[in-house]
Amino acid sequence: MTDAADVVRSTGRRPSGLASIAAFAALIVLAGAVLFPVLATALNGFKDLSEFRTNPFGLPHVWQWSNYWDILTGYRYWQVLGNSLLIAFFTVTLTLVLSAMAAFTFAHLRFFGDRFLMSYIQLGLLFPLATAIVPIFIKVRDLGLLDSHWGVILPQVAFSLAMGVLLIRNAFKQLPSELLDAAMMDGCGYFRYFLFITLPLSGPILATVAIISFVNSWNGYLLPLIVLNSESRYPWTLGLMAYQGQYMTSWQLVLAFITLTILPAILMFLMAQRWIVAGLTAGAVKS
Repeated sequence: MTDAADVVRSTGRRPSGLASIAAFAALIVLAGAVLFPVLATALNGFKDLSEFRTNPFGLPHVWQWSNYWDILTGYRYWQVLGNSLLIAFFTVTLTLVLSAMAAFTFAHLRFFGDRFLMSYIQLGLLFPLATAIVPIFIKVRDLGLLDSHWGVILPQVAFSLAMGVLLIRNAFKQLPSELLDAAMMDGCGYFRYFLFITLPLSGPILATVAIISFVNSWNGYLLPLIVLNSESRYPWTLGLMAYQGQYMTSWQLVLAFITLTILPAILMFLMAQRWIVAGLTAGAVKS
């Protein structure tokens, strides 16, 4: 009753039952379109190769639990999982640190060329990483970072800064200006205000940027493929090649491997879902 009254007061119209049913049905269809490939991937990991080819969308007739068990007990899975976690951790950490400091500067300080510099940073939103893969490779090679995790981490951080600065800056600008004035009157400098007041009040937007950066890094394929040569440094996206032979691919093992490796990203997203919604709301208002 309260929700309906709020809707009537805010819009001046009573919500239509048919419109609500249509919206609910559309959400069900959308959720099914997203969840069906994930469920099909997980189920096909329990089949053998012959059943996968003849019955790709049904339940397994014989559940091959050994497909998952062999991966979990193998050294290869934990090696590529550790490499992916290492790359994602440093990518998220550097993205948060650099984005937060740059966003605070653009939100509270005025200097010559600040608008031009902000617009220049936002140009990174227009270009995907694949368009710059050749100059990235040349620069990584010149810096001596080929076949190292830093050769993957630093370009990922660079391409995450535009999104991070935009969202965090808008969230910082929405904090009450009276907080900054009061802090300055009490002798608090910009650095202490940023560290002890701004960051503790910006948990949702920081969590949002962290999750987005983590998922982008976790699913990265092209950049590690170009930069890394040693199999011991491969992330999970390249670790799939262990199940691809010259003449045959063990697709059931590939799908089981994918299911196990996307679980960390899904779990992290589900645990931080409330923070993500709040953070996107806080950072979505145009300033």
